[in-house]
Amino acid sequence: MRGIILAGGNGTRLRPLTTVVNKHLLPVYNKPMIYYPIQSMVNSGIKDILLVCGGQNPGDFLRILGNGSEFGLKHIAYTYQKEAGGIAQALALAEHWADGDNICVMLGDNILQYPFHDAVEEFNNNPVGARIFITGSLTPEWYGVVTLDSDNNVKEIVEKPKKPKSDWIAIGLYMYDSSVWAKLKGLKPSKRNELEITDLNNIYLKAGELKANKITGYWGDSGESIDTYLKTCVNVKETFKYS
Repeated sequence: MRGIILAGGNGTRLRPLTTVVNKHLLPVYNKPMIYYPIQSMVNSGIKDILLVCGGQNPGDFLRILGNGSEFGLKHIAYTYQKEAGGIAQALALAEHWADGDNICVMLGDNILQYPFHDAVEEFNNNPVGARIFITGSLTPEWYGVVTLDSDNNVKEIVEKPKKPKSDWIAIGLYMYDSSVWAKLKGLKPSKRNELEITDLNNIYLKAGELKANKITGYWGDSGESIDTYLKTCVNVKETFKYS
């Protein structure tokens, strides 16, 4: 499985912190934000990683990460998202690099306490369809809200609903089989004029090829707002066992 970390966008929700610094290079406790998703993938057994950069000064990623030797990697690949056009648009930039392999996609501002190596192994053994990862949220209306049936199968995913039907949300971690590239080409821009990852996941859902994994441990979205950024910094300091 190959890993793709999406670190594009302009980080407007964190301004003025992001006026001259890429959001994903801001510190979260004692490490740059981008370190956490890279370490999560490495700890989960994914060693072939592509970073989709964007925003201002994309060369700063290369300066701080190099080829990934700090994470035990021999190489990190890079590509550039010219302008913000949604998560799915950023993912489409990785098609040539992925070369038909299964992919794991993680948003660069999402932080997980524990690795997800069991899910990686399960998907590698049965690489069909897509996987989303879900957790409970006090503010589900900010995210893609997931409705489950009595057997914990996904019934519906709605992006940022005004009246959420559940407290379950899809976090910024996904796994896809090789059919993802054809499905991406069929997406149409949303009202925000972006290609939405929820629309991609719903294509898999309608085909009966989407499963959900409930995460354990802490999950933080350090890019949603200044408040969630601060909360994530504090929680990482108090919750994580590594320094």
